[in-house]
Amino acid sequence: MRTIFHVDMDAFFVSVEELLDPSLKGKPVVVGGQAGERGVVSAASYAARKFGIHSALPLRTAAKLCPHAIFLDGHPKLYREYSHRVHEVLMEFSPLVEMASVDEAYMDLTGTERLHGPPLKAAHALHERMKSKTGLNCSVGIASSKMVAKVSSDQAKPNGVLWIQPGLEADFLAPLDVRRIPGVGKVTERHLAELGIKKVGDLARLDAPFLMRRFGQWGLALAGKARGADAGAWFDGGIGGEDDPKSVSHEHTFSEDTSDAARLDATLVHLTEKVARRLREYSLHARTVHLKLRNSAFETLTRSHTLHQPTQVDQELIEAARAMFKAAWVAGRKVRLIGMGVSGLDTDAGQMGLLDSPRHERAMKALEAADKLRKKFGEKTVALAAGMAADAPERVHENPAGLPGKRKGVD
Repeated sequence: MRTIFHVDMDAFFVSVEELLDPSLKGKPVVVGGQAGERGVVSAASYAARKFGIHSALPLRTAAKLCPHAIFLDGHPKLYREYSHRVHEVLMEFSPLVEMASVDEAYMDLTGTERLHGPPLKAAHALHERMKSKTGLNCSVGIASSKMVAKVSSDQAKPNGVLWIQPGLEADFLAPLDVRRIPGVGKVTERHLAELGIKKVGDLARLDAPFLMRRFGQWGLALAGKARGADAGAWFDGGIGGEDDPKSVSHEHTFSEDTSDAARLDATLVHLTEKVARRLREYSLHARTVHLKLRNSAFETLTRSHTLHQPTQVDQELIEAARAMFKAAWVAGRKVRLIGMGVSGLDTDAGQMGLLDSPRHERAMKALEAADKLRKKFGEKTVALAAGMAADAPERVHENPAGLPGKRKGVD
């Protein structure tokens, strides 16, 4: 039977800010932007949560709920540094560590009892070492599956440990709201409620064929998750493996709707640079480029273009993104959100022509050097001139390039 830990750093961004400024402790703090901006909350202190503020809540809504809250833009570079410190502590307990984001990770401690003791003892030792080496608190969920470990760490917050012993997974999950199951959002919750399903136990009583008919492959995953199994998408993989992403994307919501062509172009270029860097981090090349535009009326337009040859080079992706934007955007029409992404990812760049090869090699050497500088000093240390005017700051809730533990990461 496996022993899986899910380690979730408590109010990670806020906690790092409190290390910088201890006067913030005990106060309602919101990280992610200023009160009047259109962005969303990345993290909220426990004092702020008492007012109903939570991650993904619009900043403007948070300001209404708690006008006296302290709003901070955040320090993405510092969060990455602390994320690497967290990863170093986790690696002291197991070589099988998978960082799911900058502030949470899965660990496989199966077979480590002789080294670290039983699960609870190992978890308490991890708690103490994390606090002493990083100054941060964490919550630990322990189970035989990744999914149940994640749910249990959420139940253990803040700064707690919860071990769901083998065989008790379904009993633990049964009384919880279906929204506690990772991947179940508002839409799925509403569809399940129409069937009279509000608790995980209600879901577990339905057979897989019925859920398959109603929800397709997602229904099969739901059936497995309701019983405590790792099922569906990311949970199907192991821990510490080299599962590659199926797509990479970044988007930006403007503080005010804009029809400024230069501003829109600069933002698109900046987002594409970020996407290209993450492709190089995974040693992947993209075949298909996607564009996303949302206007003032919240109407969303998407476009896709398949390249003649897969690439991870900024300029080649930018050319494709610009061409789609030019064809899709009506001059003068205001844009609320712009996004760029890629799919059709492959480790093989395909066959290049003899004339293109030397030029490609020079471009890659320059980009590799730029990536090293970005990793050390931040995303905007090196940028194409066309993207330097972008007012799209790095969002602290985004998964950055250079996530700890990536074997393929840029050195």
